[in-house]
Amino acid sequence: MNPWTSRVAVAVCAAALGVVMPGRAHAAGPVRIAVQKGGSGGFGGGVQGPDAVQPNEFDPASFGDDADASGGSDDLSGGAVINRSIGRGSGAGASVKGSARAKSNPEVQASFDGINFRQQRLANNGNQFSIEPPDQGLCAGNGYVVESVNDLLRIFDTAGNVLGTVDLNTFYGYPAAINRTTGAFGPETTDPSCLFDQDTQRWFHVILTLDRVGTTSALAGPNHLDIAVSDSANPLGSWTIYRIPAQNDGTAGTPNHGCLGSSAGTFGPCLGDYPHIGADASGFFVTTNEFSLFGPGFFGAQIYAMSKHALTAGAPSIAVFLFNTGDGTPPPDGFPGHTVWPAQSPDGSGGGGTEFFLSSDAVFSSTRSSDRIRLWSISGTASLDSSSPSISLSSTYIPVSPYAVPGKANQKPGDFPLGQCLSDTVTNCWTAFLAAPAPPQQLQRLDSNDSRMQQVFYANGKLWSALDTNIQVNGVSKSGIAYFVLDPHSGHVFQNGYIAVAGNNVTYPAVAATRSGRGVIAFTLVGDDHYPSAAYASLDAKIGAGDVHVVAEGLGPEDGFAAYRPLSGTTRQRWGDYGAAAVVGDDIWIASEYIGQTCTLSQFMASGFSCGGTRASFGNWDTRISRLSTK
Repeated sequence: MNPWTSRVAVAVCAAALGVVMPGRAHAAGPVRIAVQKGGSGGFGGGVQGPDAVQPNEFDPASFGDDADASGGSDDLSGGAVINRSIGRGSGAGASVKGSARAKSNPEVQASFDGINFRQQRLANNGNQFSIEPPDQGLCAGNGYVVESVNDLLRIFDTAGNVLGTVDLNTFYGYPAAINRTTGAFGPETTDPSCLFDQDTQRWFHVILTLDRVGTTSALAGPNHLDIAVSDSANPLGSWTIYRIPAQNDGTAGTPNHGCLGSSAGTFGPCLGDYPHIGADASGFFVTTNEFSLFGPGFFGAQIYAMSKHALTAGAPSIAVFLFNTGDGTPPPDGFPGHTVWPAQSPDGSGGGGTEFFLSSDAVFSSTRSSDRIRLWSISGTASLDSSSPSISLSSTYIPVSPYAVPGKANQKPGDFPLGQCLSDTVTNCWTAFLAAPAPPQQLQRLDSNDSRMQQVFYANGKLWSALDTNIQVNGVSKSGIAYFVLDPHSGHVFQNGYIAVAGNNVTYPAVAATRSGRGVIAFTLVGDDHYPSAAYASLDAKIGAGDVHVVAEGLGPEDGFAAYRPLSGTTRQRWGDYGAAAVVGDDIWIASEYIGQTCTLSQFMASGFSCGGTRASFGNWDTRISRLSTK
């Protein structure tokens, strides 16, 4: 019941002293929550809307910075933004030489553009918000490739042809994000993830949804994890939806975690932020980072476990078991879990009755650095298919090479017409967006995450993952990637190294590995020599990471509204917040954010602020999907 803020001093002192606690810590038993089937989903709302700047371009509920409200953020929504970070500042990273840059991409079998900012904004007849960043989910199988971002879902065939498109509000049976005729707001949907389960031949898609006060923009408090499960192996067909309440304030059958309200001494709903998914032979798992929705305080990662087969059978109700890693029984150093990412596996079988997770802890340290990661295990997952499941959660630390919270990533200079427009008094371009001209804008540095663990795969008896880290590349501080390949049973680390490119940054890694143990890390490459580009490196348990390959070179800088204070209230250039990778046999599909267009200020203005239909007024991010052969 005590908020995480009351335990910060203990945790920071332990980290500052470099304490690494051996052994295995056990969390309290799970809380059981009964969840009813919540309707059905499917495709519709695929009509593209008009290309015009309209009122309510940005969702007030997620407008501003995403740091926890106790950390001095610029948040304009009373602490209700999503994908929050804990604290501020970067740490000192390891010193390495730059990785080699490959001259060819022999593994690439197919590559095509995925969803971009313009498509997301104009979907559902334009009843969408301008959104940054495009949190990215990807899954593939059975001849389909499914990509999902904030707030759009699109299905491709393996050649990149679009087979179906739907905004997330329509897909989950909600009113439009914003009705531009009436001004009514629908629920806020965010943080999509997806998985094709080879074992059951079913598709899973998960989002976080925040309810409104009626049709106003204000958040009501209740928020839920919406799980959509396809009713067949064809993702274009119907889906069954379950909604798990995540406010954890004692309402709707949830436990009361004591999250804080907007005023001192008050309590309110929690927020199930940053959900991600994993599965083994019997279980389906969703994890979140729990913050107070309207006040300050981080309350620990939450782990939701349920029967995979009950979901795929379309059961009228399912039992969900909730582990709270901040429930008062954390490990001896006082840390709860943070971004406890569940493992996926190539064939859906997982770890033989145990589901594994990984997390990092540099964000809790006064030095913003760490030399350990945390391995979590839920044992007894086969019992999730029984009438009386018996599962338990445990964790242990594994020593690794040092990693640190990274700084921001510089961009190669180029045209940034939206930013330039806001202060241009020669053409008076600013009048299309502002009531008065803005001060001169600068090309901003991109976010590089906060060293939280990214995608985790269990393959060939090993766990594969990576995270963002600050790193010294030939004596210059840059954003790099630390990767890990380890045995979750013994804790033995097969590979632990870094990816870095001299003069440039690599950010937001996504890792996947085949059954035979061939892996790939996808990421964005950006810096002195590259506009934001989609890149990757191979990963092997014997030799580590290979050379850096660029699969789609960026064409210009990121030029989104989040960086420009007159529009967003911050100068933080959002990027990420995650990429994705998926396995189909010996092939690995990867998805990363990049910039696939550019234009000058005059071209921006002459084309109705769309650069010839290659972007929308307030942003220009793009995503790239590629298929790599590991044979």
